Amino acid sequence: MKTHEYLSPTRTHEALGFPRQLILSSLLCLLALLDAPALAHGSENWLPITQEELKMTGEPKALGAPAIYLYRQVDRDDNEFHEYKYARIKIFTEEGRKYADVEIPFVKGIENIKGIQARTIHSDGSIVNFDGNVYEKTIVKARGVKFLAKTFTMPDVQAGSIIEYRFTRMLPYYPFDSNWVLSEELFTKHAKFSLHPNSGLPVHMYCHRGLPADTNPPVDDHHVFRLETQNVPAFQIEDYMPPLDEVEYRVDFTYTRSTETDPAKFWKEEGKQIYREIDSFTDNPRAMKQAVAQTIAPTDTPEQKLQKIYARCQKLRNTTFEREKTEKERKRERLKNIENVEDVWKRGYGSGEEITWLFMALVRAAGFDASPVLVSTRDIHFFNPKLMNPDDLNTNVVLVKFNGKDLYLDPGTAFAPFGLLPWYETGVMGLRVDKDGGSWIVTTNPEPRESGIERKATLQLDDSGSLDGKATITFKGLSALSRRIDEIEEDPARRRKFLEDEIKRCIPAPIEAELTNTPDWNSSSPTLVAEYHLKVPGWASVAGRRRLMSVGLFGNGEKHVFDHTARVHPIYFNYAYQDQDDVIIELSGGWQINSLPMPQNIDGHVVLYHMDAQNNGGSLHLTRQLTVNMLMLDTKYYGALRNFYQQVRTGDEQQIVLSSVASAAQK
Repeated sequence: MKTHEYLSPTRTHEALGFPRQLILSSLLCLLALLDAPALAHGSENWLPITQEELKMTGEPKALGAPAIYLYRQVDRDDNEFHEYKYARIKIFTEEGRKYADVEIPFVKGIENIKGIQARTIHSDGSIVNFDGNVYEKTIVKARGVKFLAKTFTMPDVQAGSIIEYRFTRMLPYYPFDSNWVLSEELFTKHAKFSLHPNSGLPVHMYCHRGLPADTNPPVDDHHVFRLETQNVPAFQIEDYMPPLDEVEYRVDFTYTRSTETDPAKFWKEEGKQIYREIDSFTDNPRAMKQAVAQTIAPTDTPEQKLQKIYARCQKLRNTTFEREKTEKERKRERLKNIENVEDVWKRGYGSGEEITWLFMALVRAAGFDASPVLVSTRDIHFFNPKLMNPDDLNTNVVLVKFNGKDLYLDPGTAFAPFGLLPWYETGVMGLRVDKDGGSWIVTTNPEPRESGIERKATLQLDDSGSLDGKATITFKGLSALSRRIDEIEEDPARRRKFLEDEIKRCIPAPIEAELTNTPDWNSSSPTLVAEYHLKVPGWASVAGRRRLMSVGLFGNGEKHVFDHTARVHPIYFNYAYQDQDDVIIELSGGWQINSLPMPQNIDGHVVLYHMDAQNNGGSLHLTRQLTVNMLMLDTKYYGALRNFYQQVRTGDEQQIVLSSVASAAQK
């Protein structure tokens, strides 16, 4: 994903309006902290442990839990630029011993972890201090951001033990948005949070999703925000759930350069500032007209012009979607800073954001009505303009008025086909900025038929009941784009395994699958095609003189969807899609079709299922279609959705009956 630079936490502090004196003093504070041999919390002042904590064997409010947080503490200071964290966990069961493996995530190049201390307390009160090694590993890579974790293992942890650890997170020398996360994987018996906000900037506070029961709102205690909570339920992870930030208990803090408290007025002024910055970057009509003349022909139709400009921009080197380079590699390349769209065009490279703005400048030069739009992606959380957080508008698209319609385009996302935004930019709020501030828009969602998976197979059923033949999987639209982006840094061998695993996940039986083509991973085609040689041993089971086999050859993806009877969180799909299967099975000479199941058509309004099995001159022709036409569904509809998928599984498990030609002749 590309992130825009104009409003990111790493933009220049002068642009934010931070006083130079604040920047200098903040830097000095950070340097002093980095050089300090010890931080505010010494090596001996652990919180006292009670006999009750030592003897605990369970928690009545978290029955069956393998472990719980006895205590959590988070103290953040945005004047001194550090955050202290303390955790105490009681281990109840053998399963709970896994919490002895501790991971402390941080963002490389922005944060660092200092002063890790840890110890294990046994139920008899004896203590084993941690003196082992702390390792560092990569846990998540995102576009332009690398998440690492400090990892270590607590010593001699047993059921009944208490483990506790503490550390200090060193923050950037400028204040940026923060949060208190009240929800955790484990039940929390007691927790305290504090924030000493930066004294030089206004800060907005927002209690996301409200607060747990019996928790009072944060208080301002002499310019320090404080919150105390207890008995916070363990957070439940579910399949197809909204982003964590949307469903966990949390309190968000946002710094702004404005003291404005009215969201409408805030965004109007913010929009004006953003527009000035974008206009300064893109306002070069002479150079752009020359570039357009090199790209399109006078005889091109308007649509051809747009598509040619789009394709030309996507051919530029997109630095956002490149693998992270070492400092030595960066020095060797000596890439120059990009100051405006002319630099992007002449040098042939730019970030995803810069390439998108270049596209806007080019289509304007070609005579189109094009507007800059900053949008908030929905992969991390959902945008709320009331929070007045410009950093939430974290990427950019271009709105082109074309044939009376709004066309949203993003050539700065690698492999995005013309007219298709990546899924996390679809159906989201955006600010269409202009000199007067701008207006809110919502980006479009593609139709289900534009995305999804088409699976076709021509197979032979032999006398042993095994299938053998060819299969093709075509990923369409957002299904193709998301896979290209996910696999962008992988080598051919890893991509091959990825696609072979993909078809294996579709079939509810052990199979052999060999990729036989070279898929086009590096294009903006709306499809990604994988071809296979496929073997499915024993697909048809023996039942006396008959053979039985299910009609849903590719139905394994829905086999365990929404199995649980209860649901905590709303149901959330990344995008609407339509999966289609078309399978032909040729029978060996010894077998013939005896009976076929009835066609299935299940209409769940926002979900549809169709299955049919036909006798096509002695061979089987199986068709299946599953359509999901929604993004979010409230939990109150979970029972109906679960019932739909149970019917899908029942439909897929219907049996085709084959009989031997010899037994049929005897009759």
